[in-house]
Amino acid sequence: MRFVVTGGRGFIGSHFVEKALKLGHSIIDIDKMTYCSNSSLPWDKNKNYKLIKKDIVELEYLPICDVVVNFAAESHVDNSINETIPFIKSNILGVHNLLELVRGKKEYDRPLFFQVSTDEVYGESLEKYFMEEDRLFPSNPYAASKAAAEMLVLSYNRTYGIDYVITRSTNNYGPRQYNEKLIPKALYYITNNKKIPVHGDGSYQRDWLYVEDNVDAIFTIINKKIINDIINIGANNHFTNLDVVKNLLQWCNNNSEDLIAFVENRWGQDKRYAVDCTKMKQLGWKPKHEKGLYKWF
Repeated sequence: MRFVVTGGRGFIGSHFVEKALKLGHSIIDIDKMTYCSNSSLPWDKNKNYKLIKKDIVELEYLPICDVVVNFAAESHVDNSINETIPFIKSNILGVHNLLELVRGKKEYDRPLFFQVSTDEVYGESLEKYFMEEDRLFPSNPYAASKAAAEMLVLSYNRTYGIDYVITRSTNNYGPRQYNEKLIPKALYYITNNKKIPVHGDGSYQRDWLYVEDNVDAIFTIINKKIINDIINIGANNHFTNLDVVKNLLQWCNNNSEDLIAFVENRWGQDKRYAVDCTKMKQLGWKPKHEKGLYKWF
């Protein structure tokens, strides 16, 4: 299969590319090489891999492919609160440009458009598990930009007949994650014996999904030839931020909670995210790293 992957030098995208190449697929990776992109990866010289250094907002041509998988995004919530414009450009205008490039192809030559989204588009859930048909109510500019991108995808399906899949995955973690995110950031602080900043009282809950499980789910959807659908991906593996940090301290054989420093709450902080993954599991997928946090290093 021929894939165009955007953001394939980033965290989740690089794991997708790695698996795709192992399976013998062809990859054209479009990445603008931002601060969180990997400058070198083990498969850089693979004959089935090609890197195009380009911002998806400025892309003028979409290579021939069977599927476009869009991982490219500005994704750090704190950054979106401090400066919104990069998120509007990449997460909305970038998706618009990709959709326009797909629309510009002959109908028989159009690839499936696979939009990788987030559970944050639903907003806060104190008790319920969100279903795919529930309303979107994002709480911060990052989540709002991802929700807006989804609306564009749905409109291009309705208006132009472009086939799509949207996945909404929970908090990913694992190798190659940039250290602005909680787990790699906390590991950095622990190994350097520095205070670990934790928002508020650390009680905010997230569903922690190991990155390879997310990639397996995406491949399951593609292999099952699902089209024109939205699917939640999660592990039902809920931890508070404080529990995550305590786990990491144990991993590092450091039992001193003196390293935990509670800091001011993030603006628009959501107390809990939770999604119902019945639809994904009905496709025969289940996370391999389901209970607890998986130590990969």
